[in-house]
Amino acid sequence: MKNWLKNLGPGVLVSAAFIGPGTVTVCTLAGVEFGFSLLWALLLSVIACIILQEMAARVGLVTQKGLSEVIREEIASPLFRNFAILLIFSAIVFGNAAYEAGNISGAVLGISAIVPSYLLDFGFVSLNLWSLVIGFIAFALLAIGNYKVLERAFIGLVAVMSISFLVTAVLTKPDLSALLKGLFIPSKGSAGLLTVMALIGTTVVPYNLFLHASLVSEKWKGKASLKMAQKELFWSISLGGVVSMAIVVTAAASGVTNVTTAADLAAGLEPVFGRFATWFLALGLFAAGISSAITAPLAAAYVVSGCMGWKKDLTSGKFRLVWAGILVLGMIFSSVGFQPVEIIRFAQVANGILLPVVAVFLLWIVNRSSLMGHSKNSIKLNIAAFLVIGITIFLGARSVFTVLQNL
Repeated sequence: MKNWLKNLGPGVLVSAAFIGPGTVTVCTLAGVEFGFSLLWALLLSVIACIILQEMAARVGLVTQKGLSEVIREEIASPLFRNFAILLIFSAIVFGNAAYEAGNISGAVLGISAIVPSYLLDFGFVSLNLWSLVIGFIAFALLAIGNYKVLERAFIGLVAVMSISFLVTAVLTKPDLSALLKGLFIPSKGSAGLLTVMALIGTTVVPYNLFLHASLVSEKWKGKASLKMAQKELFWSISLGGVVSMAIVVTAAASGVTNVTTAADLAAGLEPVFGRFATWFLALGLFAAGISSAITAPLAAAYVVSGCMGWKKDLTSGKFRLVWAGILVLGMIFSSVGFQPVEIIRFAQVANGILLPVVAVFLLWIVNRSSLMGHSKNSIKLNIAAFLVIGITIFLGARSVFTVLQNL
C-alpha cells in the first residue's frame, strides 16, 4: 500500500483537471434534466479518456518528453509543423486563459455557499475578494516549483472532492435499479444529444493529453515504470468518472427542477439535507475549482515550452511566465465578472478541431517503431483508438457546427 501511494501522481492530476466547475455544471444539468438515463455517456467517456491518456502517458515515459515537443520534432515538413504548432498553441493557450476564469469562479461558487462573497471597490471596478484569494493560492502552489509539493496538494484536493460528492450522492438515497439501468443501457431523447456530447467532451479534455505526457516524465524515468503508470492512470481516471457520476446522481435524486448553475443544486439540497450536504457540496466545488485552476496554467506552460523548444522545468523563468499569465487573466476575468464570450467561442471552435487532431497525432506517434520501439500500440489498442478518434471527430464536427449556428 505504501508503494502504491508513493506512485500516485500524474493520473490523479489529470483526474482533478477534468473534474472542474464545467464538469460539475454539465453533470448537474444532465441529472436534473434526464435523471440517471445519461450515465452510460459518462461510462463511455471514461473508457475513451483512459485509452487516450494511456497512449499519452506511454509517449511521455518512453521519450521522456512532452507531447507538443514530440510533435514538433517528429513532423518533417516545416509548413505542416508550423501549422500544427500554431493550432495547438492558440487553442491551448487562449482556451485555457478563458477556462481559467471559469475554474476560479467555480472555486468561488463553492466557498460562497458557506462564506459570503466580499467585493472590493476600486473606483469604477469591483473585485471579488475570493477570486483573488483563490488565484493567489494557485499562484503560491505553482510558484513553489516543486512537483512533489504539487502532487501532494492535488492528492489532498482530489480526496476532498471525491469524498464530498460521493457522500452527498449517498445522502440522496438513489434508486439503484434505475441507476444501473442508466449506466449500462444507452438511451436518450432527441434533446439529450448535446448533453451527451457535453458529458463526453468535458471528460476527454485535449490539454490533459499534453499535461499527462509531461507529468509522467517528471514522475518516472524510463519505460520500466510503464505498468505502474498504467495502473495509476486506470484507477485515477476511474475514480474521476465515479465522482462525475456521483454529481449526476446527486442532481437526479435531489428533486431540484430548475438548475442554471451548480450553486442552485446546493440551494436545492439545503432544505432536504440541511447544511451538512451543502457543506460537502461546497467543499467539492471548491476543490474542483481550485484543482482545475492549477492544472490549466500548468498544462499551458508545458505546451508552450514544447512548442517553442524551451527547457521543460517548473523553476524556469519562461515556464513560470506562461502559467502566471494564464492565471492572472483568469483572476481578472473571474474577479470583475467579465465573461470573455468571444475568447470562449474561439476556444470551443478550436478545441472542437483540436481534440481529433491531437488524437490523430497521438495515434501516429504511438505507432512509430523508431520512436516507441516495443512500446508502440498493439492491434487491439489501435482498433480501440480508431473508435475513440471516430467519436471525437463526430463530436468535434458537431461542436463546430453548433457554434457556427450561433454566430
